[in-house]
Amino acid sequence: MIILKIKCLQDLHLFVLTADVGNLSAAARQLDLSPAVASAGIKRLEDELGMVLFFRTTRSLRLSPQGLQLLPAARLALTGLEDVVEEIATGRQIVRDTLQISMPSDLGRNLLVGWLDLFQAKYPEVHFRFEISDRPADLYRRPVNLAVRYGATADSGLVAIPLAPHNRRVLCAAPDYLARHGTPMTPEDLTAHNCLRFRLSDDLHEQWQFEKAGQKVSVAVSGNRSCDDGDVVHRWALSGLGIAYKSFLDVCHSLKQGKLIPLCEDWLTEPAPLSLVCADRRQMSNTIVLLRDHLRDCLSTNTGTGAASSDS
Repeated sequence: MIILKIKCLQDLHLFVLTADVGNLSAAARQLDLSPAVASAGIKRLEDELGMVLFFRTTRSLRLSPQGLQLLPAARLALTGLEDVVEEIATGRQIVRDTLQISMPSDLGRNLLVGWLDLFQAKYPEVHFRFEISDRPADLYRRPVNLAVRYGATADSGLVAIPLAPHNRRVLCAAPDYLARHGTPMTPEDLTAHNCLRFRLSDDLHEQWQFEKAGQKVSVAVSGNRSCDDGDVVHRWALSGLGIAYKSFLDVCHSLKQGKLIPLCEDWLTEPAPLSLVCADRRQMSNTIVLLRDHLRDCLSTNTGTGAASSDS
């Protein structure tokens, strides 16, 4: 077992800060160290751990695979130690962290950002960095602590924490579109309608799946618009430009307000489970546990959809 010496805590702090800012000299300035002292600190930590943490050239610096693997545990260890020391000194619980969160476009802009604002108001020493995109973030190669994702997690090495495991898609359109083009009564009727399709990278979601009484139906839909941003597809639907097949969570408020009308409600739609995903269970700090519970409460209160239990 490798036991870190107390004198190396500053080196560990320097490692985390360098990884965050991407520059050793900038990290050194923040810690009031000379570049030479900072370089020696990283070298000392690498020697003690027996691994290379950064690949360095005269012009660039990037984390090694070992550095990427160490970073979450190092950040968690430092934050936990600082918090415990302050809790002992002040006699109160400290919730302090910096979380970089990746989230899908529609859900992120229209629900999650507001819910995270509420969390930050309760815990003002938690800082957020948001990445809002429907393109999944690489949790191994990017400094992202957490991702909120729809669908099953393809990478079995990732840790997926259920937020809304029973969430599904909903077929919907604006009243104006239905007044002009009629209401589809069955999934097969969609072939006569303008369908607003979502594109993820090069994959176009144009085979829409439904099920009823054990009968599974796959409908090849078409239309004059597609986009790789789910929020844009939502806005197109609200503008009466076609029929959308969206996650219920994305459109629940539009449905409640009557801006969108659910269609073919007697058919079972595609599952779209929502999860909180991280690269390593060791990243599950107290802050992340609190955030998980907060998001589950918001989902339950605002949409009627949430996780079945509080287990991670």
